[in-house]
Amino acid sequence: MAKYPFAPQAAQRVQELDHRTTELESQEYAKILQRAEQRIDEAIKTKQVTLPLSFDDETELLSFPIAMMMVISSNDKSLKRTYALAEAKRAYTLLKQENRTKLVAIGHLFNWKIRPVEVYTKNLGSGALGLSLDFANYLKNSTIFHESKWKLVNRNMLSGEVFVTADEAARLLAEEVRVNIEKKLDLEMDIGLPLTLVSKVEKLRQLYTELRKLQEEEMPKEVVVESFPPCINRLYNTAIAQQHLSHIERFTLTSFLLNSGMSIEKIVECFRPTSDFSEKMTRYQVEHIAGGKGSRTKYKPPMCSTLRTHRLCPGSDKTCENIYGPLGYYKARLRTRPQETSEKIRA
Repeated sequence: MAKYPFAPQAAQRVQELDHRTTELESQEYAKILQRAEQRIDEAIKTKQVTLPLSFDDETELLSFPIAMMMVISSNDKSLKRTYALAEAKRAYTLLKQENRTKLVAIGHLFNWKIRPVEVYTKNLGSGALGLSLDFANYLKNSTIFHESKWKLVNRNMLSGEVFVTADEAARLLAEEVRVNIEKKLDLEMDIGLPLTLVSKVEKLRQLYTELRKLQEEEMPKEVVVESFPPCINRLYNTAIAQQHLSHIERFTLTSFLLNSGMSIEKIVECFRPTSDFSEKMTRYQVEHIAGGKGSRTKYKPPMCSTLRTHRLCPGSDKTCENIYGPLGYYKARLRTRPQETSEKIRA
């Protein structure tokens, strides 16, 4: 329960301990509050909650619901998503170390139809040990992954069951954990937190806001084409190759280029080679997406799930794993690109 505090048994155990929020300011809770604050701090700074090398079960168990209450009270949707993902990464690190029996037991917590199997596969040969998962459970949690291996057409399936390795099952379970925690963080909380916790929440919320601003300011003055995600790279090449782009394709490309630091003038020039180019209309649309016209809202590009819905995802590469949008991909590639070989465009 300390390892997997999102489990129903863990919640039941917390209720049995009968701890009250009105008592959280007492000295006996100091260690638990410190760990709860650490969980959120790690989520903000490193995007993953770690499991301390040395910990006691009760502190680890109780710190989770307190951290959840603190994140809920922040009223920051982005922080909620960040925290849910960080806890899911923590779960994945632990799940990878579990045997198949434990993975099946944890899968049952989420009403999964899952069982250990031994099958023959083209890639692994005979006697491959893995797990068989109902295709509905598989599809629910695999759609967020971009690699081709997760596509159902590329899986071994028999009688409605999909074969997965233990590591793949752990990854799918981690996604289930993320969604489960996100749903809980979206619940309304009518429990007033002690002033001590309120001040801690405000401190963490400000830290998150400052780091987000810093990350946004990290965009280089030159747009690095080599760091574009596959979807944007295809749209960008289509535009400069004088080919037609649909409305959603234009919006996606324009909003991405604006948020990556490219100027309005440069973006207008990108669309100039297209066959249906109208400078007046193009300039208005770009300025509108940039927040200079209409609602005065600067738009961000659609998330990966939306792009897949509109069939704008041409396929993925390794960087796409755990990425939820084109800008996240771009920032990830910028951090790892070879500085001296990148093709750049002056913003």
